[in-house]
Amino acid sequence: MTRGRPQKVGDQIQRDLSEILRREMRDPRLALVTLTSVDVAPDLSHAVVFYTCLEKPQVEAAGEALQRSAGFLRSQLARRLKLYTTPELRFRYDESVERGTRLTQLIDSVRPKS
Repeated sequence: MTRGRPQKVGDQIQRDLSEILRREMRDPRLALVTLTSVDVAPDLSHAVVFYTCLEKPQVEAAGEALQRSAGFLRSQLARRLKLYTTPELRFRYDESVERGTRLTQLIDSVRPKS
């Protein structure tokens, strides 16, 4: 089975969830949350949504807020997506941005200054 359809559905979920978070969520813990990617299972039964926060101390609170609002987000997503079933949403913190920043700092510290 090709990875085409789940990837397209994941991209659409990311766009729709970003818009829902921006326009319809009133939780202040979600103000600085950015959705980085969505991985959807091949059978479209669940989706893992990766997110980052601008402020490191807010990561845990944002994760809790996303988990608590997963049902609402899924119901809003069901209204927008034309799928038989809407994937169950799971949220995970995306550490790739932090890792990239750390690697850049390490490279800069080793590079000779000219």
